[in-house]
Amino acid sequence: MRLDEGWRSPGAGTGTGEAAGTQLPALLERVAWGDRDAFEDLCQYIAAPVFGMVRAVVRDLPQSEEVTQEVLVEVWQTASRFEAARGSALAWVTTIAHRRAVDRVRSERRAAERELRAASHAVAYDDVAETAEANLDAERVRRCLRSLTGLQREAVTLAYYGGYTYREVAALLGVAAGTVNTRMRDGLIRLRDCLGVGHED
Repeated sequence: MRLDEGWRSPGAGTGTGEAAGTQLPALLERVAWGDRDAFEDLCQYIAAPVFGMVRAVVRDLPQSEEVTQEVLVEVWQTASRFEAARGSALAWVTTIAHRRAVDRVRSERRAAERELRAASHAVAYDDVAETAEANLDAERVRRCLRSLTGLQREAVTLAYYGGYTYREVAALLGVAAGTVNTRMRDGLIRLRDCLGVGHED
């Protein structure tokens, strides 16, 4: 299945807005029946937030693009499993994205460990320390994101990783812009405290 080369741009193609929040469930239902046109429309709405979520976890750009493609294919294959009663369509998609991204990081970590064990030459301490620190930082961010409420986590992810404005986030999540503003502010405060930003050790 071919995907548009422009999928990385937030709001590409059909754009964002209030329609997105209401159309996603309907598009997923059509995708579940094998509607390829519906899938292309769906990708215009979900590709940017999926990529933002994946990039925040994986970090590496080429791998983030690969994982994003894997997520979109999984959405195509499993759209029939979406249940609107259990949460928003966007939350369902980003959950798949987060799981795929974590799986990729774990897989890469296991591969790196195997290479280190197999290597016969000494590995520079600074290189190992830098890799370990990056992995720990990513794990801290993931843990702190999990401490937020569902709405806070979705709002922060869409705004800071997906590149959406407050109003676009509000439209995608189907809530008032003021509510998004408040939830995002509270979520960022909680993230700051969890990550220890601005605090002395």
